[in-house]
Amino acid sequence: MRLRDLGVTIGEGRPGPANAITDVPGVRVGHVTLIEGDGALVVGRGPVRTGVTVVLPHDGDLGREPVFAGAHRLNGNGEMTGLEWIRESGLLTSPVGLTNTNSVGVVRDALVALEARGRDPEAISWALPVVAETWDGRLNDIDGFHVRASHVEAAIAAALGPGGTAVAEGNVGGGTGMICHAFKGGIGTSSRVVELPGVAFTLGVLVQANYGRRPRLRLDGVPIGAAIPTSEVPSPWETAPAAHEGAGSIIVLVATDAPLLPDQLTRLAQRPALAIGRMGGTGANDSGDLMLAFSTAQRGATARAREGPIVTLRALAIDQLDPLFVAAIEATEEAIWNALVAATTMVGRDGITAHAIPHDRLLEVWHRARG
Repeated sequence: MRLRDLGVTIGEGRPGPANAITDVPGVRVGHVTLIEGDGALVVGRGPVRTGVTVVLPHDGDLGREPVFAGAHRLNGNGEMTGLEWIRESGLLTSPVGLTNTNSVGVVRDALVALEARGRDPEAISWALPVVAETWDGRLNDIDGFHVRASHVEAAIAAALGPGGTAVAEGNVGGGTGMICHAFKGGIGTSSRVVELPGVAFTLGVLVQANYGRRPRLRLDGVPIGAAIPTSEVPSPWETAPAAHEGAGSIIVLVATDAPLLPDQLTRLAQRPALAIGRMGGTGANDSGDLMLAFSTAQRGATARAREGPIVTLRALAIDQLDPLFVAAIEATEEAIWNALVAATTMVGRDGITAHAIPHDRLLEVWHRARG
């Protein structure tokens, strides 16, 4: 179930065929979801409510054929490895992994190991993979370190397999144990076709949504969260200190086939922050709100020179960027809502429950506000 399945649309833009980040040609997504056990938390044994998601900008060798990229930080109480090299070079040279906070290291190491396989033993061993996190410890045995290197390999295999363009949403992959605006959150995706004079491009977004307080939640400006208070649908944070609610994080990945240079992609990566604000996010002090944008248009253009030291690049004219900015805002908001709508109620450690947003109440509030 997705937001548009409920008859609700956001913005004026037209989605791509799958309304997913994989509408951008070459982009693929794979998940591994880990759900085991119930009852009281026993560190190292569970209950387990976590996983890993891998996004591939293309199915080739990213080390030899990097793509241009740019990044943005709304609030920095989070982690996305590899950002310094992206800022320095403007290049994304690895798949992007998404997981829980305590599993960043194992996912990063697994991506390094996979990159090293088959490499010429005389070659320089070098990899700075991108892995981002949000904290799932409210539902998951996060200190049990249940994500393994084999799960990363399986996620990549899923991305490269026949289902790699069909993105599952909600309680899957890195989003398995996530909470959004005190409802069950997780993975969501959306896309927009951007039509410019004589040419069209695709922009897609994928989010791992794990942030926000209930009263602030909005849908295209409609105050949904205030109309469905925790007295009606309980919050998984009710037994936690009040300051913890809304202190989670969100990761936003933006992909496009428009020919953008790194500085343009850095600007594009800033725009999802506006969608988070429209949703009711505040970039809270304890939140890690990190965004990465990449373009597949000039794959490998700046790899080591094979035919001479000069490369020829293309770039979208600066006065044509606005439609892409709007597309990124719309697609991010819809991706977050797709995560909320797709998610199902989950009981985690110690019986803590993250309830799915009730579709009937969501529609009731929406239609009443819209008249």
